[in-house]
Amino acid sequence: MKSDKVGLYGRVSTTDKGQDPELQLRDLRAYAEARRWKVFGEHVDKGESGAKDRRPELGRLMEDARKRRIDGILVWKLDRFGRSLKSLVTTLEELRALGIQFVSYTENLDFSIPAGRAMANLIGVFAEFERDLIRERVRAGIQNAKNKGIRVGRRPLIDKRLLGTVRNMKDKGMSIRGISKELGLSRAVVHRATRSAGINQPQM
Repeated sequence: MKSDKVGLYGRVSTTDKGQDPELQLRDLRAYAEARRWKVFGEHVDKGESGAKDRRPELGRLMEDARKRRIDGILVWKLDRFGRSLKSLVTTLEELRALGIQFVSYTENLDFSIPAGRAMANLIGVFAEFERDLIRERVRAGIQNAKNKGIRVGRRPLIDKRLLGTVRNMKDKGMSIRGISKELGLSRAVVHRATRSAGINQPQM
């Protein structure tokens, strides 16, 4: 590391029953001392899920990094730091652009050395793979829904002219079924049109 000011970060969530964040910080302090790094600040998010965007202490740590108050970040474990693979890669890219070094204690990953940078690139590859899988699952789910006749997306707005037409046809005594057949629309659409037009008629 080019300098010796580091910020420590740990996190325990509500699912980490009985876990004391001090256990994480103790390891990080010892590691920093062994490498003769000065601890600028310690940040711990308690009771915050890794999947949540709101992690105030992580936000303060990143603010220290952006204002160059620290030269590096030392975390206990990658999954304590990033809420997802995508967010982890995004954050690591930001830190790299800022010139802030990053070390994960448990995985023994030091992104300031060639082996660590190679691992960061590998994490980026996995993140892109994850995004591709999600996109593919979404596309497959949409197609499956369409194959089953399920409408996908927002329901279309009912044209005002259609409302007037339906009202006129209802005033003439036509049934929902008759209007549906006459206009070439599904009965569900005609029902919605009658409700939108304020026509309350029993289904026929």
